[in-house]
Amino acid sequence: MKDKTIDYVLRTTWLAVNKMYNEEAAQFDTTMATGFALLSIDPEEGTPSTSLGPKMGMEATSLSRTLKTMEEKGLITRKPNPEDGRGVLIHLTDFGREKRAYSRDRVLTFNEAIRDNVSREELAGFYKVAEIINHMISNKKIYNQKEKILK
Repeated sequence: MKDKTIDYVLRTTWLAVNKMYNEEAAQFDTTMATGFALLSIDPEEGTPSTSLGPKMGMEATSLSRTLKTMEEKGLITRKPNPEDGRGVLIHLTDFGREKRAYSRDRVLTFNEAIRDNVSREELAGFYKVAEIINHMISNKKIYNQKEKILK
């Protein structure tokens, strides 16, 4: 792996994780995106639809499609937000809570398996590197704006 670029390792690792979760989810006629959405929705209070996209790192169109499918499958309901008449709260149905529990179990199983095979120090280093990468990207420290203006 030493001769691979950082973005290559990130991308191929994420694709492997994505494939693994989708294979697990397919056994229950769902997808990783649906599982992630289920885990991102507050099971008691519901979650404003406008905060789900940023929380999940999804574009609005992809999220809309996912929510529509989830609603059709009876996993969620949409209700007016009592605190904001213009907004909508996404609530889990009983079936959605059931699927959420399954999704949570799959995530915890993955985390436990990794923790059983990686030392605390290695895992702390992984989290630190991910935090630095995210910070650099969100603060535009990789490609500066002057380069874009010159092109």
